[in-house]
Amino acid sequence: MALPAYRHLLRATRIAFREDFHLLHAARTQARTGFDKLRTLDADSEEAIKGIQHAEAVASVLRHNIVQGRQVEGSDVFKLNIHEDTERGDNDTVKNPLAPGGKVKVDLGGRQS
Repeated sequence: MALPAYRHLLRATRIAFREDFHLLHAARTQARTGFDKLRTLDADSEEAIKGIQHAEAVASVLRHNIVQGRQVEGSDVFKLNIHEDTERGDNDTVKNPLAPGGKVKVDLGGRQS
């Protein structure tokens, strides 16, 4: 169970950060560190299961929601790393933040509405 989750996480980092070696290396190092911390746990323990679920959730966010951009040299244009797994929603919660799951927080100088 842990090995497939680890592989999913590594694949997701490769997809999300493919042209950014430093961030790719940092993400993979953090993934390795996280899995090493849980290495001694029993595979069926609650903490191990939660760790695996967390890894799968992180892999999903990296794969579907992270888009990196790089400025095209000599211009104000950015080239985005949008790939086949990138989520392309209709932004309903952005258009209607009062919909289920949406929240609005407005700062009015200490008052909230």
